[in-house]
Amino acid sequence: MGRKVTMATCCLNQWALDFEGNCERILRSIEEAKAHGAKYRLGPELEICGYGCADHFYESDTLLHSFQVLRNLLESPVTQDIICDVGMPIMHHNVRYNCRVLFLNRKILLIRPKMLMANHGNYREVRWFSPWNKLRQVEEYFLPRMIQEVTGQDTVPFGDCVLSTKDTCIGTEICAELWNPDSPHIQMGRDGVEIFTNSSASHHELRKADQRVNLIKSATTKSGGIYLYANQRGCDGDRVYYDGCAMVAINGDVVAQGAQFSLDDVESDFKPCHRVKVDFSLSSCDDVYLPTHQPIEWHFHTPEEEISLGPACWLWDYLRRSGQAGFLLPLSGGVDSSSTACIVHCMCVQLCRAVEGGNSRVLEDVRRVVGDESYHPQDPKQLCARVFTTCYMASENSSEDTRNRARDLANQIGSTHMNINIDVAVKGILGIFSAVTGRWPQFRASGGSARENLALQNVQARVRMVLAYLFAQLSLWARGRPGGLLVLGSANVDESLTGYFTKYDCSSADINPIGGISKTDLKRFLLHCAEQLQLTALRSILAAPPTAELEPLTDGRVSQTDEADMGMTYSELSVIGRLRKISKCGPFSMFCKLIHTWKDALSPSEVSQKVKRFFRMYSVNRHKMTTVTPSYHAESYSPDDNRFDLRPFLYNASWSWQFRCIDDQVTQMAANTAKR
Repeated sequence: MGRKVTMATCCLNQWALDFEGNCERILRSIEEAKAHGAKYRLGPELEICGYGCADHFYESDTLLHSFQVLRNLLESPVTQDIICDVGMPIMHHNVRYNCRVLFLNRKILLIRPKMLMANHGNYREVRWFSPWNKLRQVEEYFLPRMIQEVTGQDTVPFGDCVLSTKDTCIGTEICAELWNPDSPHIQMGRDGVEIFTNSSASHHELRKADQRVNLIKSATTKSGGIYLYANQRGCDGDRVYYDGCAMVAINGDVVAQGAQFSLDDVESDFKPCHRVKVDFSLSSCDDVYLPTHQPIEWHFHTPEEEISLGPACWLWDYLRRSGQAGFLLPLSGGVDSSSTACIVHCMCVQLCRAVEGGNSRVLEDVRRVVGDESYHPQDPKQLCARVFTTCYMASENSSEDTRNRARDLANQIGSTHMNINIDVAVKGILGIFSAVTGRWPQFRASGGSARENLALQNVQARVRMVLAYLFAQLSLWARGRPGGLLVLGSANVDESLTGYFTKYDCSSADINPIGGISKTDLKRFLLHCAEQLQLTALRSILAAPPTAELEPLTDGRVSQTDEADMGMTYSELSVIGRLRKISKCGPFSMFCKLIHTWKDALSPSEVSQKVKRFFRMYSVNRHKMTTVTPSYHAESYSPDDNRFDLRPFLYNASWSWQFRCIDDQVTQMAANTAKR
């Protein structure tokens, strides 16, 4: 006969080094688990200190404070009569491990160190932790005195082991171990483990949720059993956003699903496994009712919905934890800055919904941000006016069309909008240059050289950055309100790939919610906003060609376009970006792939020119990535040099060997065609 077991998994919005807040959220999740009758509670990876501590893991303070929190958890009456599974860093034999600590009624049952590390892309776990590579081996861990005083234990089991209660057997995985071809659950299942748990810190990427769900379903499809998955939620201090998605799977079916995006801080060779016996039952002898599980249909968000949810939640975490009073965005009336504005509007929509749903924590944070203890947000537009300032920075090269598009969008989302003319500042800077050199540079349209033309564009862009920070610091002061604003950047991932932006222009900001999102996805997102949020101003923005508006107008109309400047379309750039990062293509292998992908639209010679142009632009501008604004991580082809894409920033931009291989291949293909 089967047994009914009640177990709880959760998503927590932890914050790196916020030990007090992290402890409070852990206790709240345990309290909620017990309220639902659970006998086991699983939490996310490194939840005590926060996953994003980075080089703070080297500090002894991080280890000390983690044990202090563990002591508080052990002593709390909330943690009694339930097995608690929490994550923290631990030093064992002078080696630092990423661990799970399982305890029950003031006794530590076992410590399970992570065996397979995440060390690619955004992750650098082997920089701070060592993997436990002693398969099926357990050692004695000597507890710190502060823990011994509570538990009465000198040592506890430390290593690759599982938990054997009176009625079942529980095995633990930690995040990346699930994604490994030789996941621990495979061998544990063969050894009779019935319940598998995974404490994770898995970040959000567009279209990633289905991979996660399929892996968890497959973990119990072959040999049966139960799989509990807990994940971090929110921005814990870095570029990534952890999107939750806690779930429970039984025999290959997902039977419970947590929210993927939410503003809530808590949602609650073959060798046998070493078993730690526990005099405790997860099931009740008196309960003969055995429920049957019913699979649920997982709701996958579209990429457009993910953009409206993930970056918006990330922005809110950053704002409420930064101590600032809102955001400021230079709004140009183009796709990129309009996408950033819409993400802030989506944030306000989520905040109003959360408050309407009774989320007192969100209400408290909103009131603190706006500086009004009586404020009750109900309308997203009204909230947007309190926390979001937009400004159109016009020059003599700006068109009325872009000014009107920026104004119309600001009116529809409700932001406090300003028109700022930068011509006086630009002419002042050029006047300084002229006074020193006796020369006044000219645009190409007026007979100037390419170098003059570029310098005149860049000075406009950089003046906008200076003004953005000035207004961010003082615009609320000018209105008689306290606080400052965070400056938002709006350079998309495709522009970053080619370096098609001015270094230290208004793309230089405090944070950038779209820095990891392609232009193609941003356009789809704006169409989604136009339809779902009735932001009709977006339709004219989508119809307009992307332009920097840094060169003189022709008959009052824009003559400069982004795609003409780059020599390729944004759609082509997205394909190139995925080949460069995800498929790991250099110039020649990229050319070989694209002559097949684009064979119906472009000749081999034309493909060759686009590939060469991309790599020249990429290598010449790579230095810009070393100073790029911290961006929300949304795509695995992100060029972010600071965390994700570790490549040189000084290249031989001629790529002579690689480009010669491409030329030889084009010549050979032309010769083969001529012979036919």
